[in-house]
Amino acid sequence: MQTENSELKKKTIKTMKGKKAFKDEITKRLSSSECEKIWRDAHKRLYRMYADHQDLTKGVAMHTDSFIFPAAAIYLAMKEVNPDMAYDVMKKIMAEKSIKTGKSIAKWCRIPGFRKFFLGMWDSLSHKMFGETAGFKNVFYPREKGCFRMDIMQCPYNKYLTEQGCPELNILFCENDVHSYGNLPGLKFSRTKTIGAGDDLCDFKMELM
Repeated sequence: MQTENSELKKKTIKTMKGKKAFKDEITKRLSSSECEKIWRDAHKRLYRMYADHQDLTKGVAMHTDSFIFPAAAIYLAMKEVNPDMAYDVMKKIMAEKSIKTGKSIAKWCRIPGFRKFFLGMWDSLSHKMFGETAGFKNVFYPREKGCFRMDIMQCPYNKYLTEQGCPELNILFCENDVHSYGNLPGLKFSRTKTIGAGDDLCDFKMELM
């Protein structure tokens, strides 16, 4: 048990180090003592989430451990100290990170042949990262030339953020896709509804322009 707790503690510390952008933004808005209080609370919350969910499969944990639980822990810790600030910080930092990702992909899209490669990659990638082994339920449409489509019917982000008492964060993860893929040269990303916004599914479409 002691070894197990030690491993969970190391895992928590490592994950939180990777979320420094959130801490930096909180520091800009609050006193150093308030920031440290939030960060200590976030560590404790994340540790408990990890401890309570050690039975998750590797595919599901890929999403919960790196994204869902850290976001929930930081957000809920902020709400305890400054509820008016919490959502705005999450929205700002998550958008900035995704926009940066989008700009990086956009550079690659200017390389001849990359757009077709990127689009073709989605078929195998989505089955691995967004399939049933990762906690999703999807409709994968037959492959079309120059187009990839899928509908997400159930989503672990919605499930576990709701479980942690912060379902409102789900829409921010949905918006990450728009920031990452919405401005890629030669590619069009479109989606008309999301589970995070209260719809029955998320429809995902990427196509060559």
